[in-house]
Amino acid sequence: MRTYRELFASPEFTPLFAAATAHSAATTVSGLALSTLVYTATGSPLLSALSMFGPSLVQVVGATTLLSAADRLPPRAATAGLALASAAGTAALATPGLPGWAGVLVVVALGLVASVGGGVRHGLLGEILPRDGYLIGRSVLNMTSGTMQVLGFAAGAALVAGLSARGTLLTGAALHLTAAAVAYLRLSPRPPRAQGRPSVAQTWRTNARLWSSPPRRYVYLALWVPNGLIVGCESLFVPYTPQNAGVLLSVAALGMLAGDTVTGRFLSAAWRRRLEPFLRLLLAVPYLVFLLDPAFPVVAAAVLVASYGYSATLLLTERLMALTPGDMQGQALGLHSSGMLAMQGVAAALAGTVAQHTSPATGMAVMAAASIAVTLALAPALRTAAPKTGAL
Repeated sequence: MRTYRELFASPEFTPLFAAATAHSAATTVSGLALSTLVYTATGSPLLSALSMFGPSLVQVVGATTLLSAADRLPPRAATAGLALASAAGTAALATPGLPGWAGVLVVVALGLVASVGGGVRHGLLGEILPRDGYLIGRSVLNMTSGTMQVLGFAAGAALVAGLSARGTLLTGAALHLTAAAVAYLRLSPRPPRAQGRPSVAQTWRTNARLWSSPPRRYVYLALWVPNGLIVGCESLFVPYTPQNAGVLLSVAALGMLAGDTVTGRFLSAAWRRRLEPFLRLLLAVPYLVFLLDPAFPVVAAAVLVASYGYSATLLLTERLMALTPGDMQGQALGLHSSGMLAMQGVAAALAGTVAQHTSPATGMAVMAAASIAVTLALAPALRTAAPKTGAL
């Protein structure tokens, strides 16, 4: 399967695509609205960064306790139910006068929901499509996420200006409800991919099994750490340039969209293998320009070019699938998503802390340098860890 026509001819890819689109749009506009609300109230770069990416930080808890549900719940019911929970949590954040402790609890709950949702959606993609269609299918979902970020951050900025941050959060809740309806009405019921009941113990056992393989372990580290540090850079866009943060976030999403489109659709397998190491470096190197305090067009160009490097994640995910048996793929992909998003939350906290004591530009340059160092350190192991399909 190499063409978009073949992909959308698969009967259930279109509703999964629609649900994922609504989910991405909801997450994008809600994150910008919450970050703006917090920065306006506090003036703190650290709290602003954590408000946008805080739910990601919580995902590490879900990854170690709830992730076995990704393969042990019926995919349609799980997809719709998790979207409903996200809608309820996002609407709650819009409550006027919501106490700080209650907002923290809601953010934690949203992170736990998201930790399972990624594994459910991406595991279901593997069931809907043949094995040779997974890369292009995942590429299209990534492109959808990028497109929704390009449009969503721009629309989110307009919604915040026109409706207020709380009105934008309610818009995000409505989009989550749309995702739930599409999933429930248009996806076919399927049995769980693995037997047994979800449990903390089962999550630990499968995670331990996934982590026990050195090739998978190196792939996970490459998926989580370098791009998580670059998301730490993105978490500082609001304090770096409050009036242009939506533009920079949209430019970053546009670069990611371009990378996933070219890499997933047009590059041969040989070229993908050849370019993967350079794409991982491309993700970070342009952010070093922030040390020079350049003009805004230079900043936007650097963010655009760097974000093309996110397509390395697509290639590493393909490698992870080749290294993982079918009955663990939902949890393996959920662990990838949760670990990556948790690292993004950690990086947002680190970037915000550095920016709090120096400046947002310095914080971004420090995160980029750390990403480059980790990428170079992992390169030898990734070169020698050849995938073996179905390896345990």
